[in-house]
Amino acid sequence: MSYTLTYATMFDPPESLHEQYEQAMARQRQRLGGLHALHIDGLDLPSQHLDLRRSPVDRRWELGEFSVASPIDVTSAVSAARAAWPAWRATPVAERARLLRRVAEWMQERVFDIAAALTLEVGKNRMEALGEAQETIDFFRLYADEFEAADGLDRPLPDDPLRGFSSHNRSVMRPYGVWAVISPFNFPLALAGGPVAAALITGNTVVLKTASETPWAGRMLADCIRDAGLPPGVFNYLNGQGADIGVALVNDPRVAGITFTGSHAVGMQIHRHFSGGHYPRPCIAEMGGKNACIVTAQADLDRATLGIVRSAFGMSGQKCSALSRLYVDARVADGLIGRLRDAMRELRIGDPSLRNVWMGPVTTSKAYNNFSRYIDQLSRQGAKIIAGGEALRDGHFAHGYFVQPTLAEAPPEHPLFAEEMFLPILMLSRVNNLTHALQLANDSPLGLTAGCYGSASDIAQFHEHIEAGVTYANRPHGATTGAWPGYQPFAGWKGSSTTGKAIASFYYLAQYLREQSRTVVD
Repeated sequence: MSYTLTYATMFDPPESLHEQYEQAMARQRQRLGGLHALHIDGLDLPSQHLDLRRSPVDRRWELGEFSVASPIDVTSAVSAARAAWPAWRATPVAERARLLRRVAEWMQERVFDIAAALTLEVGKNRMEALGEAQETIDFFRLYADEFEAADGLDRPLPDDPLRGFSSHNRSVMRPYGVWAVISPFNFPLALAGGPVAAALITGNTVVLKTASETPWAGRMLADCIRDAGLPPGVFNYLNGQGADIGVALVNDPRVAGITFTGSHAVGMQIHRHFSGGHYPRPCIAEMGGKNACIVTAQADLDRATLGIVRSAFGMSGQKCSALSRLYVDARVADGLIGRLRDAMRELRIGDPSLRNVWMGPVTTSKAYNNFSRYIDQLSRQGAKIIAGGEALRDGHFAHGYFVQPTLAEAPPEHPLFAEEMFLPILMLSRVNNLTHALQLANDSPLGLTAGCYGSASDIAQFHEHIEAGVTYANRPHGATTGAWPGYQPFAGWKGSSTTGKAIASFYYLAQYLREQSRTVVD
């Protein structure tokens, strides 16, 4: 069987992936320092205000100068999208699908160069970076296939039982109009490209605002969409701070719907804004997680160790699905802790472009500074740091945002069991049994992902009672992480989502449409 890259298969890739990645990395290093424009109404437009971005791997590396949008640019982008919408919504589904597949083709051709840029910009190791690039390609293909196979969600209904008349009925799903997408820094390509593809295939036009910390990924997506030949105005790319450009986009009344990925506080603020006004507008918000894993007395501890380490410390813990709370049956806690300590010692930290490095830097200076603050809070409030706990500042770490993966044991009432840290810090607490663990796991306003290691009866109880949108049982590839388009739909419960509908699920694309019932009497 040929190799297919997913987050579950990325741990043993063929040699050719490494060779092509390293060639692409050499190319991207030669391109560093360029000027990157906005993309509005089919044109690449440099702005007067430029932001010089540096790599979190080594702050001496200048990635490039990125144009920063103004409020006027926001207005222009929304105007372009609004003007392009009538023709785009009238474009046959088959043609929209063809264009999205063309975007995927351009991205596939550049997948290694895109991955190399993600390593330099975000700090992902080579396989995490390749995974995100390939995931984004799969979003474009999957949504095109699904919407085309569903005939655009256009459904004939039975005729009314009328004498003397023919009364024909249909359910038709119609796009909303201009759709805003605001993407996060940690998955700046996939969590931009996924909702962009969904909005476009369903007939909406798009204004994308990328995270200001990672604008290069959004610009590469814009390049592929531009080169695929989508009509001017159908897709527009902006870069800028959320406090000004994001707010201006959210407050533009011509924006008909929005997809946001980010913090719970900001997501709820946007959701309340879109629910107000003269009528509610759709807001699809994915707002993070405080994800728990349970290890029962019947668990395979070696398998659990592998999945826990991969999930808690992959991408330096900067995933909304990352494992941050670990509840372990007291009878096996010492055995698991010993295994985790040994596995964490084996993790190689450093330049994530190197083949033997598994954990790169955190992406932002804010995260780097927060790490030391949280470690201090752990020590002051009764936690025991079992492994890690140091910010790395010397030698070849001196110019990047490097920290140690950290395991801390604390009583379940410790306040950091409730705070989404978005760092490679894993909190552990001993529990009496599975029922006790489930109570603690569910004691959170968030409910994104969860994992469990145990017997078949343990897993059945876990699935019956856990309050999370994505669950993994006995999974060595990641205790709470690793969803992939077409394999695992990805959605949160409770405060992790405004809709409870999963990315890449059977129900996702319908959220970008509104239903119209049509009756025509002959």
